[in-house]
Amino acid sequence: MAVMKVSSLRLARGPRAALAGAAVALLVTAFTSACSSDSGSNAIDQNLTGRGPITYVEGKDITQTGAVKQLIARWNAAHPDEQVTFKEQSNDATQQYDDLVEHMRSEQSGYDVVALDVPWTAQFAANGWIQPLKDTFAIDTSGLLSPTVASATYNDTLYAAPRNTNGGLLYYRTDLVSEPPKTWNEMLAQCDIAREQNIGCYAGQFAAYEGLTVNAAEVINAYGGSFVGSDGSTPTVDSPQSRAGLQVLVDAYRDGDIPKEAITFKEAESGNAFEQGKLMFLRSWPHTFADLSRETSAVKDDFAVAPLPGEDGIGASTLGGYNAAISAFSEHKATALDFLRFLISNDAQHIVAAGALPPVRASVYDDPALIAKMPYLPALKDSIANAVPRPVTPFYSAVSKAIQDNAYAALEGVKSVDDAIGDMQTGIETAGSGTR
Repeated sequence: MAVMKVSSLRLARGPRAALAGAAVALLVTAFTSACSSDSGSNAIDQNLTGRGPITYVEGKDITQTGAVKQLIARWNAAHPDEQVTFKEQSNDATQQYDDLVEHMRSEQSGYDVVALDVPWTAQFAANGWIQPLKDTFAIDTSGLLSPTVASATYNDTLYAAPRNTNGGLLYYRTDLVSEPPKTWNEMLAQCDIAREQNIGCYAGQFAAYEGLTVNAAEVINAYGGSFVGSDGSTPTVDSPQSRAGLQVLVDAYRDGDIPKEAITFKEAESGNAFEQGKLMFLRSWPHTFADLSRETSAVKDDFAVAPLPGEDGIGASTLGGYNAAISAFSEHKATALDFLRFLISNDAQHIVAAGALPPVRASVYDDPALIAKMPYLPALKDSIANAVPRPVTPFYSAVSKAIQDNAYAALEGVKSVDDAIGDMQTGIETAGSGTR
């Protein structure tokens, strides 16, 4: 397991680490469960050999290096007759989503390749809005971290090229703990140290929003539970494994190992608590690294990073990041396909990594030059290699709501773990049926 001692290192904020799924409009209804529409199916068979200029659509490029613009400049220098134009959306996930849906529903050809937050991929695939990457459109994913490929797969078919990824990490106080815990039991057994220091032991993001879906899913997945079957709609969460995972969180909160105020924490609040020296362990995303390393941080010389703990070893981080997909309505799909292959190439993934966006190509994490600049990479590689995608379903928003609402009720003590898991199962089943 890779562990990294931290010094003062600046890092650009990476991708939008946790989609505000609860804020995204719940557009998926029974209509979308019927797989792809007739118009989408027809469009998928058209323009397969079309070549020419294309437009790439993604949220605002907030990396320090301008990674997206660098990628497009590199492509354009080598393809004078097939130039890529960057359509830069806002930095708001809801606005990005609404913009993409509007263009897809109206079957506009102006968006050739689109960047999809990983939970959106299944919905766009189910609606017939994006091109399946099979047969002559197959891409080589053998060098990519397998969980990133799974995040772009729906109904056993690849629909997008993983562009960049993200994974959860365990931040821990090196002045209080000599080695990071490998399991939940090991971590919670060390909470007496935190009590002696009059600080909280462990926190993640436990407010009732998408972050709680991520945190609850990570523990449930780590204990062998799951949420949705391979068909994207059948609920699978009602299991002893899921109960065991949620019970760990509930017991830790009840016993004070997770401080009471953590039930209000989102990314900023949890990161601030650790930065101010009020926590011994923190579950967060890679972008937190920069905040904890700045000169004003109370722990800038006293923290390190490791993969998340699990039941018996490395845990199951929830996967974040972006997938790049070809619009079914593009008129230049052959060029778009080549651009997707470029995005997962070694050269392109080095540009992605230099912009502090976790890459999807495994070998990039072993590059000594990048590790010298970003020494957290080995721990992040372990985290992502063991990651689990968010539930792959065209009904993601409703599924996420069922997870976070019931996990929150269990933490508050309003529901027992048994009732919370049972109601989670019912909520996911309702989401998959297209009803509310």
